[in-house]
Amino acid sequence: MLDKEAIKELLSSRFSNDIHTKLSEIPLPCELKDTFKAAKRIKEAIQNDELIAVVGDYDVDGIVSTAIMAEFLTDMSANFIIKIPNRFKDGYGLNEEIINELENATLIITVDNGISAIEAAKICKAKGIDLIITDHHMPLPTLPEAYAIINPKQANCPFPNIEICGAQVAWYLIGALKEVCELRNYDMAKFLDLLTLAIIADMMELRDLNRILVRLGLARINSSKRACFEAIKNYYNKEKFEFDDISFLIAPLINSAGRIDDATISYEFLRSRNLKEANGYLDKICEFNASRKAQEKALFESSQNDIDENEDIIVTWGNEWHEGVIGIVASRLAKKYKKPAIVFSIDGDKAKGSARSVGKFDILSLIASQESLLCGYGGHKGAAGIVIESANLNKFKTAINKSCFLQELYDFSTNDEVLGQINPEAIDYELIEILEFFEPYGQKNPRPLFELKGAMVKSAKKIGKEESHLKIILQKDSKTLEAIFFNFDYLPKSGESIDILVTIAKNSFRGLIIPQLLIKEIIRQEQK
Repeated sequence: MLDKEAIKELLSSRFSNDIHTKLSEIPLPCELKDTFKAAKRIKEAIQNDELIAVVGDYDVDGIVSTAIMAEFLTDMSANFIIKIPNRFKDGYGLNEEIINELENATLIITVDNGISAIEAAKICKAKGIDLIITDHHMPLPTLPEAYAIINPKQANCPFPNIEICGAQVAWYLIGALKEVCELRNYDMAKFLDLLTLAIIADMMELRDLNRILVRLGLARINSSKRACFEAIKNYYNKEKFEFDDISFLIAPLINSAGRIDDATISYEFLRSRNLKEANGYLDKICEFNASRKAQEKALFESSQNDIDENEDIIVTWGNEWHEGVIGIVASRLAKKYKKPAIVFSIDGDKAKGSARSVGKFDILSLIASQESLLCGYGGHKGAAGIVIESANLNKFKTAINKSCFLQELYDFSTNDEVLGQINPEAIDYELIEILEFFEPYGQKNPRPLFELKGAMVKSAKKIGKEESHLKIILQKDSKTLEAIFFNFDYLPKSGESIDILVTIAKNSFRGLIIPQLLIKEIIRQEQK
């Protein structure tokens, strides 16, 4: 049974292999292949007053990447324009239509995309446009013919084996530009607030380099002079943000514009010059977020109609399902059924899909094993995008559920974040402080789950607008504990003894901080 000291030791062991533990130790820009080649070309373009085009992406990482590059180019008084593709009109990444739209640009810089833009690179070359690609997605066997490619996953790149997001790649390019342009006093740390949004929203591993940046970045967000963060603080009536606020409050807001309408609105929000301007954009974004929630709820319900729970991989689809929310729905399905999920939206003879994994299972490799059936795919181990001919959906569903990869699924999706059975006497304010010390929690540093066995239910009350949550008072030995069970799937009775999996959070009420259990699962029920 775990006490506080044992919990501290277990959490400390997660970081025993981290190479970088201080900001002064993080990798340098020179460790990213082509970074200085790209920086020298950008410096030349700035000096010659060439028109530079920055092409981003419509998720948080792509929006932040664009905002970071735009801020640097503004600081340098460069001649530039930005283009964030519209999910519905432009599709993903750089293409011929976007290149034609960027007339007079002699240099195009992609951020958080471009590694698969083989045809677009050929068009740029034919037009005499230099293309610099900054990306972090897995490269295909053939790379685009670009002037420079900055991607830590490409062959012969000496960058350490750390998963970084697109915004971090763009930040490293600015680091190289600082050196090339001899900007000795340029403050690279001013971008940490924006970087933190991207790292967490793009579900990067919260270890090593990423852990350092996010811990520093949260402090930057809370002291930030950016109008966008002041507006969000006012909207949520918060004096300061916690790590979880980024995942559950800020990132979904920034994402919603690109999911429902146009991500450029979120970009303009991040770049707002004053509070009035920020509030105007935030009003629009909040409307998009409300619409996103409504459409997500309806689609989540529809998506479950044809699910075969005996299959290892959930694959579901529908005609003209909203492309902006299928990724969220895939995440919810994966969480509910505890198995990978792929959700497709059919539009004529093509279907676009979003995939989400569970545990450590590599969903991208599984999808790649069916490449012959696909028009295109890309992404990460935990999340991927797919395009397929609608006629091949059933064949794909059957093939992917017969794949030899699935023998690894249950080995990789186990709950390795369960630390063990906790001593109820250890659940106090001091434990909260220990758990907060090891934040932020996320990929590769999962929030600790504990087993609590034989807890007696003193009372259970439905709460929330739709009464979909439970507030439970538990008794374990001499300890009385308060627990919340969000979206409960079992209603225990008073006097019942239950075994539960819980995380531990703090509940602040009128200045008093007490531990609160968040129930993830009731794993056994026994009527007393």
